[in-house]
Amino acid sequence: MHAITVSDPHAGLAGLTLTTQPHPHAAENDVIVRVHAAGFTPGELDWPGTWSDRSGRDRTPSIPGHELSGVVTELGYGTTGLTIGQRVFGLCDWSRNGALAEYVAVEARNLAPLPADIDHTVAATLPISGLTAWQGIFEHGRLETGQTVLIHGAAGGVGSIATQLAREAGARVIGTGRPADRETVLDLGADTFLDLDADQLEDAGEVDLVFDVIGGDIRDRSTALVRAGGTLVTIASPPSLQPENGRAVFFVVEADRNRLTDLALRLRDGRLRTILGAVRPLAEAPSAFNSPGRTKGKTIIQVAEGN
Repeated sequence: MHAITVSDPHAGLAGLTLTTQPHPHAAENDVIVRVHAAGFTPGELDWPGTWSDRSGRDRTPSIPGHELSGVVTELGYGTTGLTIGQRVFGLCDWSRNGALAEYVAVEARNLAPLPADIDHTVAATLPISGLTAWQGIFEHGRLETGQTVLIHGAAGGVGSIATQLAREAGARVIGTGRPADRETVLDLGADTFLDLDADQLEDAGEVDLVFDVIGGDIRDRSTALVRAGGTLVTIASPPSLQPENGRAVFFVVEADRNRLTDLALRLRDGRLRTILGAVRPLAEAPSAFNSPGRTKGKTIIQVAEGN
């Protein structure tokens, strides 16, 4: 099969190449998925799991890309809950080969059924962003109706979904971003937009929850905005400061079939939307990783066409 691989941790993005790789093996409780569309995270070549398995053994050449949508073609021994020919979407394990390939082996529990009326390219934008937003806002942030949440990067992949979920839950939403993001953030349902280039972060006032995808100085300054009993949740890096009378949480997203199913239904019913950016073929994945500057929407790699 054709796949994008990387073999040298020191080569960076220049090490990404289109190669021919063996067809993957379905281990116990795995499925083999014919990949129709895949998403990637630009910084994943810096992740330890890109270069070694869970036991620390070298696993190069590695195939990146951990979001996928496709069709099940094989079942491993003992696999239940999915069937051959079924449309699915979800996450690849961080320490196994990813989805920038024609086929991928995935634990069945990491995948959810994909409704027939959701395009594979749209579905591939949802797993990491959708699960990260839900887990950050509700599981770690414990957001409740009537509370106020400050969402940094509210026009991005994670932030845009967090904004919609928080709004639907009855929270007051303050979204931050750059000047060009204002219309998008307000259109997603935010009550207020805070321009990180022109406005004072402190103008947000006290909030019950800060959801941060930026890190650094923005994250650290935001701790002072958390009211007593509130929470700062970040996915950027472990926080260096704690709110005076609250808590700070750093987390890494986890696969969740039930939540993926719920998010897909929201997407199908029009209660949730993702921001799909460029759609590029597998051969162009290396250059997609190298796209300069900020891009609008999530870039998706289309590996196969059809349903």
